[in-house]
Amino acid sequence: MMHKIINTENAPAPIGPYSQSTLAGNTLYVSGQIAIVPGTDNLLIDDIQEETHQVMKNMGAILKEAGADYSNVVKCSIFVSDMGNFGKINAVYGEYFHASPPARETVEVSCLPKNVNVEISCIAVI
Repeated sequence: MMHKIINTENAPAPIGPYSQSTLAGNTLYVSGQIAIVPGTDNLLIDDIQEETHQVMKNMGAILKEAGADYSNVVKCSIFVSDMGNFGKINAVYGEYFHASPPARETVEVSCLPKNVNVEISCIAVI
């Protein structure tokens, strides 16, 4: 199966040997996004709600570059450094999925890249 790498300057550049997303057939796999402000090295990690909004905006920019939006998302994976933040993260996350929210899991992990508090990846069908 052929696949296409999709990147955008409107989301943070990868910080390792991976792409922002890969389109295989009509399925888009978006790499985990953290709260880096695109075009900078600035991390928004002082407020979990602001951090989660930035993560979702970064994911949205990649979806848009692929010709999709949040309504195309069928699965998300959320990684958190503290499950105590789940309620605040969940409230922000819910603002981006109004009807028919995607399947997902939320997992607490011991550490995330750049010591962020939340990372979210997704799979979308275009």
